[in-house]
Amino acid sequence: QVQLVESGGGLVQAGGSLRLSCAASGRTFRSYAMGWFRQAPGKEREFVAAISWSGGSTYYADSVKGRFTISRDNAKNTVYLQMNSLKPEDTAVYYCAAKRTVSSSLPGEYDYWGQGTQVTVSS
Repeated sequence: QVQLVESGGGLVQAGGSLRLSCAASGRTFRSYAMGWFRQAPGKEREFVAAISWSGGSTYYADSVKGRFTISRDNAKNTVYLQMNSLKPEDTAVYYCAAKRTVSSSLPGEYDYWGQGTQVTVSS
């Protein structure tokens, strides 16, 4: 069982930055691939970024590539999403998720989810 708690969301102007954190409970955190997803009002949940259990492999949606960076600290049971050059279209609730074995961009393949944190980017 893994419990995930996101933090770091907020209101920021376009062009600004935020860093989201996702703290995980459990001793097996390092065995899970982690992902970040987002959901805007009226839209489906979409993939943002993922990282392998070791942190050696990362994956990004085209819409955030070059602006967002996913990382993890297995000693702290935490995964991060550094978001730079934010745009109004990045506004959404951001969720972290945990998945056994390999990373994936498909939300249905993740086993555990956090409650989400709101990110609002004003123009």
